Order: sequence, then structure tokens, then C-alpha cells
Amino acid sequence: MDINYLVDRLEELLNGAWHVPMTSNVMIDEDELLDIIDQMRMSIPEEIKQAKRIQAERERLVAQAQEEKERIIGLAREEGQAMTDEHEILKAAEVQRQAILEESRQEARTLKGDADAYVLDVLGKLEEQLSGFLTQVTNGLSAIEANAPARTKTRQEQHSSVTSE
Repeated sequence: MDINYLVDRLEELLNGAWHVPMTSNVMIDEDELLDIIDQMRMSIPEEIKQAKRIQAERERLVAQAQEEKERIIGLAREEGQAMTDEHEILKAAEVQRQAILEESRQEARTLKGDADAYVLDVLGKLEEQLSGFLTQVTNGLSAIEANAPARTKTRQEQHSSVTSE
């Protein structure tokens, strides 16, 4: 039974009681008063139990909310740290990428320089060989022309027509 209901009944009992003339005393039905008091005694422990249950539920909800708050804060910290770590990893990867790119460019310049030097060397040697061959050909032609004067004229004419073209 609700304690407020019992208090209301007690108040009704007092309001409906007979006033003793010339005093502030009232006369009430003793049995009815004792009945209400007994019901109050039984109700109060139940009300206290209910209040304790409500208090325990409140404490449980507060503890649960506190745990949830701590969990959310922890997750936020972890996510923030992960984002920071990821950012640092990306920065390190970018630095490494730039270093590799610069190293590749330098290696390409070196290889191009080496290739150019090799080509110059090979072409220089080829030029020397061709020059040597040309000298040998010229010397051979001169020797043959010295031995055959009639052919020399023909050969000189052919040679001058080739060089003029």
C-alpha cells in the first residue's frame, strides 16, 4: 500500500474526529487509528525497499554511464593516436619516396653520362679506325695510280665528281 495514501487516511481521520469543547483535543476511533498505524508499519519497509531499489538502479545507471564515458574517451584517444600514427607513417613514406625519386634521378644522370662517355669513346675509336682505313685506301690508290698513269686520270675524275656531289 502507498504510504501517501495512508497519510491521507490518517489526515481524514483527524479531520473527521470530534473536537473536545474548550480544548484543542479531538476524539478519534482508536481501532481505526491503530489499523492505519499497522498498515503504515507494513508499508514503510516496502517503501524503503522500493527506494533502495531505485537508488541501486540509479547507481548502476551512473556507473554504466561512467564506464561508457571512459570507453568512448578511450576509443577517441586510440583513434586520435591511430590518426597521428597514420599521419606520421604517411609523412615518413613521402620522405622515403622523395629520397628514392632523387636517388633514381641521380642514377639516371650518372647512367646517361656514362652512356654518353661510352658512345664518344666508341665513336672516337671508330673514327680513328675509319681514318686509318681511309689512309690505307688512299695510300693503296696512290700506289696503284703511280704504277698505272692512264688509270690515274680516270680515277681522279671519278673521285672529283664524287666529292663535288
